[in-house]
Amino acid sequence: MKEMMFKKDGKQLKIKKVWMMTFLTPYFQRILLVAVVLAGIAQAPPVAARDFDFNAAWEQVRQKSHVLKAEQANMDQAAHQQSATRDLYLPQVTLSAGYLRLDEAVTLGPDAIFDSMPAGALAESVFYGMLPGGMSHSQASAGLTSTISERNISSSSVNLLWPVYTGGRITAAQKIAKASVEEAKQQHELKVDGQFETLCQRYFGVVLTGQILAARIEVEESLKLHLEHASLLVKNGQIAEVERLQAEASHDRARVDRQKTASDLGITEAALTRFLQEETTARPTTKLFVNSKLPLLETITKKTLNGYAGLGVLDAKEEMATGLVTVEEGKYYPEVALVGNYNLYEENSLAADLMPDWGVGISVSLPLIDRSGRSGRVKAAKSQIAQIAALRRQARQDLALVVEKTYGLIEQAIAEHNGLVSSQQLAEKTVELREKAFAQGLSTSLDVVDARLYVAGVKIQRAHAAYTYVMELAKLLAISGQTNEFTQYYQASTLKD
Repeated sequence: MKEMMFKKDGKQLKIKKVWMMTFLTPYFQRILLVAVVLAGIAQAPPVAARDFDFNAAWEQVRQKSHVLKAEQANMDQAAHQQSATRDLYLPQVTLSAGYLRLDEAVTLGPDAIFDSMPAGALAESVFYGMLPGGMSHSQASAGLTSTISERNISSSSVNLLWPVYTGGRITAAQKIAKASVEEAKQQHELKVDGQFETLCQRYFGVVLTGQILAARIEVEESLKLHLEHASLLVKNGQIAEVERLQAEASHDRARVDRQKTASDLGITEAALTRFLQEETTARPTTKLFVNSKLPLLETITKKTLNGYAGLGVLDAKEEMATGLVTVEEGKYYPEVALVGNYNLYEENSLAADLMPDWGVGISVSLPLIDRSGRSGRVKAAKSQIAQIAALRRQARQDLALVVEKTYGLIEQAIAEHNGLVSSQQLAEKTVELREKAFAQGLSTSLDVVDARLYVAGVKIQRAHAAYTYVMELAKLLAISGQTNEFTQYYQASTLKD
């Protein structure tokens, strides 16, 4: 033990101080804190987990994401539809076969022939007058009747239809299909960018929550040591009981904050694990970072306006609308096609013998009055083109504003993160001074607690600034089509939390 004298309220007071508290400097407190944390980790039950750096996590999202798989299927569908339009120029050849049963056989006799003639009655009287004697009218009619077709008719044939001119509609259909493929690709890119931003949010959300938890643990452990220190001082009559109560209350609040943050960490880890479709807990290994080097605002704006997938979607839609105009206008033009037919099988009948085995020709059709509303459809398609043009102009304005705002938030996050370095150093030095003063009875427990909380607050604020930087950088790279450069920013950064 040793004694220390100081004046309080004009009186000379003598305070006994425990020797061990003399050596309980912030340096030794940190060593003790590390030992306590390591001991807790060693005693904790093992938890199944898998480490992921950001690149590995992103690769897993690209391979397993159901959203991206759906968009890939959409791209495949558009590609197959485009492939189908290539066959529009090919001829259509069909094989047809049929069977028909008539109510009676088709026959042709002299009575029917005479009935169809203008002078049939005269011809009939002359014809029957020339018959040999003894042959009746009915006998002559039955003997001279031919069967044109039996009741059962079977036939098969090959038919050809080959369009050679459609008013540009085939070319327009192929153009629409090609634009549809491009739209599907751009939609896929939008989904990829969206999944990238979501991964950044969840991945670095876990990292941020982990850093906050580390700060909460540090505060709790330091306040626990402070509580033990205060208890010793009260026991030796060096401080009042209220100071110990203040230290205890602060320690309890710190424990509650730590427990809440630990729960938040579990939630964010679960969200990341499910997003990566992992069976075991996904643990990030890439840290939050800040890279002060940014491209010029004009450069990033130009890349965004040239590479944003949303503008590519509008371009594809405009191509489709232009093709639709051609399709509707093509309805005003004639359709020309080559046609052909070849009989493969037919019944052995007089009707089949009279019909030729094959035939080829050309057909031309021109709609004079059309009830599909082609005029209105042409105007509607042109209006859609105008709508898309207006949407593109507005989108470019909005994109430029988003880039400028995001760029400003990135610069603000960098300035905040870097500007808090001196505040953190000051806060840590203040803790040391407050603890020494408290040990000597020159400051209150509340002063020490405030200093400790201020250190944690500055660390958490810096972590939030780094998180904001990463989120806004991910957004900026996504809309400018440069997500592949995200890793380069991390590797080139000098400030990693």
